[in-house]
Amino acid sequence: MVDPEVLERLAARRTEWDELEEHLVKQLDEVKAERDELAVAERVLTRMNKRTAGERAAVAPASAQVGRRAMLLVAHRSDSVDETAAPDDYRRILAIVRAAGGPVQVRAVGEELGPQAEVRGKLEPQRANPVKLADRGWLHKRRDGKFTARL
Repeated sequence: MVDPEVLERLAARRTEWDELEEHLVKQLDEVKAERDELAVAERVLTRMNKRTAGERAAVAPASAQVGRRAMLLVAHRSDSVDETAAPDDYRRILAIVRAAGGPVQVRAVGEELGPQAEVRGKLEPQRANPVKLADRGWLHKRRDGKFTARL
């Protein structure tokens, strides 16, 4: 005959294993559900990245009409966009800043480009171009207002 205490211990142990199995099955279901959600998110992000990469590649400097005046648009600096994508005026500004070998003021850029830097009205339109290039990552604008080339 089997000792009732041993049978009781076996029954208790079986109950523990049954509860553990139930808990693990729930955890496994949660893991599978989260893994499926991650797979969906990965597919969506991959599609979005492909779409965004296509849009970035299609972005080239274009002109826009602002107040009956043509304005050149400058693309943001990225791995897929190189300096040749920038309009000629902006490439000249980049070349001037690089040739300076150090921080350069807008006045120096203006003098190199040709307009009379002494006349304030002639320099002000030029002041916006290095700022645009800095905003888009092509140049670095220092706290003192001077510009340096990005590496």
